[in-house]
Amino acid sequence: MSQSLPKLLLVDDEERFRTTMSKRLNEKGYEVADVGSGMEALDYIRSHPVDVVILDIKMPGLSGVETLAEIQKLGLGIEVLLLTGHATVPTAIEGMRLGAHDYLMKPCEFDHLVQKIDEAAKIRRERQERLRKAEERALLDKMEKRWTR
Repeated sequence: MSQSLPKLLLVDDEERFRTTMSKRLNEKGYEVADVGSGMEALDYIRSHPVDVVILDIKMPGLSGVETLAEIQKLGLGIEVLLLTGHATVPTAIEGMRLGAHDYLMKPCEFDHLVQKIDEAAKIRRERQERLRKAEERALLDKMEKRWTR
């Protein structure tokens, strides 16, 4: 079974960074959407499937960590990679405690980012497969109980 590339959401208030990074990720074959704020990210996630969010920590309005917390509340199992400048490493660590997959320093090496995206997507796929199997077992158990009555 071939694995399709994950659907990505890039969230950063720096438009030039978003444009450049989205273009490079598209060239690698990823399906990438990009938005400029945490609120836009939450709106997007509510109406579009997303596997991995690449999230800047330092943004006006909702910070990356606040956005991460809101993404986690949605319960969709989306993996989040945090992007941080040197001054916000303690905040990135706090984000890891809140459930982020990992954090990367800005500017990040592109190949390293791609590696982290693939790792996060693999974890998401494996978790989704375990959930699918558990739901399948529960359904079979329910059907078996009906047949044995």
